[in-house]
Amino acid sequence: MNAQAQALRHSLVLAGRGVTKLRKSPVQLVDVILTPVVFLLMFVYLFGGAIAGGDLDAYLQAIVPGIMVMTVFQASVGIGVSLNADAGTGVFDRFRSMPVTRSAPLIGAVLADLVRYLVSLAVLLGLALIMGYRVQTGPLAALTGIGLLLAFGLSFAWLSVYIGMLVKTPGSVTGLMTILILPLTFASNVFVPSQTMPGWLRVWSGVNPVSLMSDAMRGLLNGGPVAGSLLGALAWMTGAIAVFFPLAMRAYRRNAS
Repeated sequence: MNAQAQALRHSLVLAGRGVTKLRKSPVQLVDVILTPVVFLLMFVYLFGGAIAGGDLDAYLQAIVPGIMVMTVFQASVGIGVSLNADAGTGVFDRFRSMPVTRSAPLIGAVLADLVRYLVSLAVLLGLALIMGYRVQTGPLAALTGIGLLLAFGLSFAWLSVYIGMLVKTPGSVTGLMTILILPLTFASNVFVPSQTMPGWLRVWSGVNPVSLMSDAMRGLLNGGPVAGSLLGALAWMTGAIAVFFPLAMRAYRRNAS
């Protein structure tokens, strides 16, 4: 068996370990379930009238794809917290003593995080449908959008993994990731159109990965152009993996040495 196939097999086995941990402790899913629900209800019913000029149906159609992007982006914080907690228990020393590929514990943990993304998206979409949201395209476009969202979350999860390998406590991971995520989320077009922002903020929103992915999702779910915003989002995703995957692996090796 070649090295790549062996690494994949070990990663999938350890991903199964991560899924088992989630199944035995479903409380780990509470944050990724409640956060998008709270944001959707709050922005539609509390702020939606002021933002959309009273047209809540149109605002709901616009905001749901954006909150889906925000959901997977924020859910990626959990993997860094979980790995940081594992580092404190000495589990990395156990992995080092086992005949597994050095990268498998991190890759497996990131793959297991797909369960968190899927659960949070399912709950969010279920609530959105109850509130009146409707997909305007078709099943293929919707499934493509879900797949892209999962890839988006996995790409930026490596930032969370890297921070999780650097800092001392799980709380520090949450704090640092929140500082990084909030400007990206709120300085985007998730909640308000970029055209309403000051010029300098509009420029940032136009290149923000959250904005680009939100526009791509709106095109895939509601109809409209997709290619331009999707290419920008894919560029950010590729860059995130290219930068933070090797940094995370280097930090993990230092932790496990």
